[in-house]
Amino acid sequence: MTTKHEPYYVPNQSAWPIIGALGLFLIAFGAGSYVQQLRTEASSGAYILLAGIAVIIFMVCGWFRTVISESMAGLYSSQMDRSFRQGMSWFIFSEIMFFGAFFGALFYARMISVPWLGGASNNAMTHEVLWPGFQAVWPLLTTPDGTQTQAMGWGGLPLINTIILLTSSVTLHLAHVNLDKNKRTALTLWLGLTIVFGIGFLSLQVKEYLHAYHEMGLTLTSGVYGNTFFLLTGFHGMHVTLGTLFLTVLFFRVLKGHFSPEKSFAFQAGSWYWHFVDVVWLCLFIFVYLL
Repeated sequence: MTTKHEPYYVPNQSAWPIIGALGLFLIAFGAGSYVQQLRTEASSGAYILLAGIAVIIFMVCGWFRTVISESMAGLYSSQMDRSFRQGMSWFIFSEIMFFGAFFGALFYARMISVPWLGGASNNAMTHEVLWPGFQAVWPLLTTPDGTQTQAMGWGGLPLINTIILLTSSVTLHLAHVNLDKNKRTALTLWLGLTIVFGIGFLSLQVKEYLHAYHEMGLTLTSGVYGNTFFLLTGFHGMHVTLGTLFLTVLFFRVLKGHFSPEKSFAFQAGSWYWHFVDVVWLCLFIFVYLL
């Protein structure tokens, strides 16, 4: 008896992984250089960082175009679909570990380092050697060199952004429901509204950063509080940007008639990623802004 196997598509060799690795290297090197050069006149790190971002955008556009073309040509089997699902699942898991490291740094500084420095056995050494006038309270609004800053409150823009992101999860879910029902008009409207919410979130975050820098004295160099605040919110903002671009690609694919209730993993992957970004922001809002 002969067993029939479904065909498995093996793509041709591609330069996109190498280009992506180069872009990530430039981003990591540029970001590190930029942080080191904040207190100097040098600015090469910022240009390297922007070059890395440009390379990543180029890679994503090209790779998306290749994958979409292969998918629409019917080259992918159900086994390939399972591979995509596993790959996306592992990618989101890696993102969880990524943010887990930053949240871990926040908890370590707040719950371990600060109380330890202010402990009875270390208080004298801290004041005399490390940090005169140190007080074991969070957030640390005074840096060792005496620079004063302010803590970002949870009301106002952060609260509005939280409502926007939570609402965007609802609108994206409604878009997904309408895709399953093959209601194209409602799908387009709800997905477009989700993209608008993403752009609105990013616009308000830029406004929040400008307010922090110019009116509150809160910068990336404002001690451990400024570091953790901008690293967590900044990397999250980068993920919202990528998620918005992802959804925008899906939006134009929907306009071109792509996706069906039976074949829509790319849309599901975009939904998974967006809901993950929303959950991260909810945790960030609680542990960075509220507590």
